[in-house]
Amino acid sequence: QVQLVESGGGLVQTGGALRLSCETSGATFSIDRMGWYRQAPGQRRYLVAVVTASGTRLYGDFVKGRFTVSRDTATNVYLQMSSLKPEDTAVYYCHVRSSAGHDYWGQGTQVTVSS
Repeated sequence: QVQLVESGGGLVQTGGALRLSCETSGATFSIDRMGWYRQAPGQRRYLVAVVTASGTRLYGDFVKGRFTVSRDTATNVYLQMSSLKPEDTAVYYCHVRSSAGHDYWGQGTQVTVSS
């Protein structure tokens, strides 16, 4: 059974930084991409950043150079966030897509940016 475990969320002031981590286990398949989505109350889930198997990094338009996604092993992915704004407040979800197109999600970690 695939498990994705996020950590690193919390409360930070405007302009601050946080680093999210996601550790996966139980994946017996090839991973196409890993990364992060976020969902604020009453909104849909949005792509934040992903890194593909080839190393390509994709970011949501709202990131604007403030976040960096990285992957140090085949199973761990990170999101370094800086210059945080109140509108970045959301639950951040780790995401894995297999090469077969199946999606897996973590339980989410809350990020709250105070003004």
